[in-house]
Amino acid sequence: MTSAKSSLGKVSSPTPSPAEPPLDLLPHDGLWGELAQAGFAVLRGVFSPPEVARLAAAFDRHYAEGQRLGRDFRHGNLHYRVRQDAVRGPQVRMVQWPSYGDAELAATRIDPRLFTLLSPGLGGDIKQIINQLHWKPPGDAEATFGWHQDIRFRRPRAAYRNPETAYLQTAIAIDAQGPDEGGVSFLPGSHRLGELDLDLGTPVLGAGLDEAALRRDGLDAERAVTPRLRPGDMMVWSLFTVHGSGPNRAEGLRRLYLNGYVRAADCDRGEWAFRSGRPCPLREPQLVHYEDLHRRPEPHFTE
Repeated sequence: MTSAKSSLGKVSSPTPSPAEPPLDLLPHDGLWGELAQAGFAVLRGVFSPPEVARLAAAFDRHYAEGQRLGRDFRHGNLHYRVRQDAVRGPQVRMVQWPSYGDAELAATRIDPRLFTLLSPGLGGDIKQIINQLHWKPPGDAEATFGWHQDIRFRRPRAAYRNPETAYLQTAIAIDAQGPDEGGVSFLPGSHRLGELDLDLGTPVLGAGLDEAALRRDGLDAERAVTPRLRPGDMMVWSLFTVHGSGPNRAEGLRRLYLNGYVRAADCDRGEWAFRSGRPCPLREPQLVHYEDLHRRPEPHFTE
């Protein structure tokens, strides 16, 4: 258990659940088999309590910076997403690519343990297309993600090839989390259905878990699984796995550190993470999702 503290809410302890599926016992060498079967997997204790404490401190630094900025802000690929709350003031929803200016986060994204987990499926040359911090403070009903597949955000599609096998999303738990904390819910086996039309005309960030989107494709929310995580555990899932998360109804803060990876030969965009198995530090920002990176790389508010 990490001893890191946050002004957003107290760190909660995981609640044991006898109904929890046996994913929490998955050994690291069973990752790719579980992914093929369920579309997601949970790896226990990948990061130690001291490592999680350092990551939690990085989260606190970036949250404080987002509150100082007070609204959406971008500098190259670095992007702070901030929502104004009439009572609480600026609420930082997420930060994209914080690793450019943060040594702790930058080191974690290319940790050798991640390469050990990724390389059996992605090979020795791996790029990164997602680097994000996510917060869910207790009692915030708008800190949610509607049901979706990550393939929805891979644009332009021609730049992202072989999405069924070449991509893997990872998420490191900074706090204990499960259903009460608004943990990520997955629909097992949904990755085998291909790309689905789950778009209800609203942004995924801030959307609720509307079952109408699932019913349209014959999916049942009752089959969803929400893993219970301890600090330092890690989840992984594919681009086609249907997932989402509701509000945090517990007393504790819920934070996730997301890093998404791709087989380098199958993606024209992204930052290098590993080349021939060797970790690649970030240098000059490369084109990922921010289309105006080279036209407007300077710091600016986006709203």
